Amino acid sequence: MSRKMFVNLPVAELGKSIEFFSRLGFEFNPQFTDDTATCMVVSESNFVMLLTRDKFSSFTPDLEICDTGKSTEVLVCLSADSRAEVDSLIEKAIAAGGSSFRETQDYGFMYGRAFRDLDGHIWELMWMDMAAMPQ
Repeated sequence: MSRKMFVNLPVAELGKSIEFFSRLGFEFNPQFTDDTATCMVVSESNFVMLLTRDKFSSFTPDLEICDTGKSTEVLVCLSADSRAEVDSLIEKAIAAGGSSFRETQDYGFMYGRAFRDLDGHIWELMWMDMAAMPQ
C-alpha cells in the first residue's frame, strides 16, 4: 500500500514560517498555498501543511491548540542522508531563528539532533546506518 502523509501544524505567522523552512531548503506547492495555509514538500509522498492558527482551529473547533511552550503535541522526525546533513540542517534552523532542542544522540549506527521551529514545534533529524545496527 502506498500512501501520502500530510502533517498539519498551526503557525502564528505563515510568512515567517515559510521563510524559516525555505532557509532549510524546503519548497512549497503553490497549488495549496494561500494567505491561510501552505503545503511544504518534504518528499514525493510526505508533506507538512503549515496553517494559520485560525485555519487550524477550523478543523478542530472544540479543541484548543497546544501551547508548545508548555506541552508537546507531536515530534516530527525526518531522515537525513548523513551525519553531516543532520548537523547542517540543525545549523540552518538555528540561523533562521529556531532553537536547538536536547543534546545530540549518537549511538554509532544512529545519529540525531533536534530543533524547535518558530512556533515551538519539535523537529528531529536522524541518520541511520541499518547495516551497522546491533542485532
